[in-house]
Amino acid sequence: MNWKLTAYLAIIIILIISVFVVFEQRSPVGFPVGTVYTVENGTGLNSLAKKMQAEKIIRSPFLFKVYAVLLGGTKGIIAGDYVLEKAENSYSLAHRLTSGDYRLAQVKITVPEGLSVSEMAPIISAKLAKVTPADFIAKAKSLEGYLFPDTYIFQTNTGVYTVIEAMQANYNRKIATVEDKIKASGKTESDIIKMASIVEEEGRTTETRQIVAGILWKRLALSMPLQVDSSFKYINGKTTATLTTADLKIDSPYNTYLYKGLPPTPICNPGLDSIIAVLSPIKTDYLYFLTDKDGVMHYAKTFDEHVANKQKYLL
Repeated sequence: MNWKLTAYLAIIIILIISVFVVFEQRSPVGFPVGTVYTVENGTGLNSLAKKMQAEKIIRSPFLFKVYAVLLGGTKGIIAGDYVLEKAENSYSLAHRLTSGDYRLAQVKITVPEGLSVSEMAPIISAKLAKVTPADFIAKAKSLEGYLFPDTYIFQTNTGVYTVIEAMQANYNRKIATVEDKIKASGKTESDIIKMASIVEEEGRTTETRQIVAGILWKRLALSMPLQVDSSFKYINGKTTATLTTADLKIDSPYNTYLYKGLPPTPICNPGLDSIIAVLSPIKTDYLYFLTDKDGVMHYAKTFDEHVANKQKYLL
C-alpha cells in the first residue's frame, strides 16, 4: 500500500506544480500591451524580476528567473528597449530579454558622400528620436572625415554613440582595403583623408578626382596655396558661385587662399572613390582647374589660361 500512496502523492504534487506553472505562465491582468519596456544597463536579475512583477508584466519572479538562467546562461539579461506589442508569458519574455529581441522598428538612413558632420546631423536626427542635431555634432565633430558615408539600418531607439561607432567601424573596414596603398604613398592617413575630402567636393567623376588630386599634390610640392573654393563651404557655407572677394580674406586656418598646406581637419567625409583617387592621382601639366555651371571641369597650365577659362565658363 505504501508504494500506491507514494505514487498518488507524487501524481498530486505533479498536478499541483503543473497547475501552478500553467497559471503563473499566463500574462497578468493589466499587462502593458503597446508600450516599450526599458531594461537599464547593470540591472540585476532579482531586481528586474520584482520590478516586472510590480508592473504587471510577469506573475512569478521565480519562474522568470529560472527561465532567464536556463535561456541566458552566462550572457544574462540584455539591456535595451523592448516593445510589448502583445501579452506574453514569462518564458517568452525571458527568451526575448536574454537574446535582445527588442522588436523595434528599423529605419534606413542614407548618408551621401561629401557631407560634413554638421550636414549629416539633420539627416540622422530626422530618423532617430534619441539623436538631436546638436548632440550628434558635439559628439562627432572631432571625427570629421572618419565617419563613412553609406546606407545604414538602425533600430528607431538607437542612440548617438551607436550611430557614430557604426560609421567609424565602417570607415575602418573601408580604409583597410587601401592600407597598402597608403603605406606605399609615403603620406599619412590623416593627409590622405584631408585631401580626399577636398577632392570629394571639387571632382564629380573618378577621372576628374584623380586629375584634381594630381594638381593639388603638385601645388603642395611647389609650396603653393591650394586655393580651393570648397573649403569655404566648411567655413561659412558658401560655394564658388556665392563667394566674394571679402570671403577670400577670411582669417581661418581652413582658408586655403591665405594658408598654405592642407586644412587642419578634413572638410567633409569622403567616399572610397575619392580616397582611391588621392592615392592614384593622374599626373598632368595642369596647375589650375575650375568647374563650369554645367559641372564640366576645365584645366589650365598657366594662371593666364585659368583666368581665360574663368571669363569663358563662369562669367
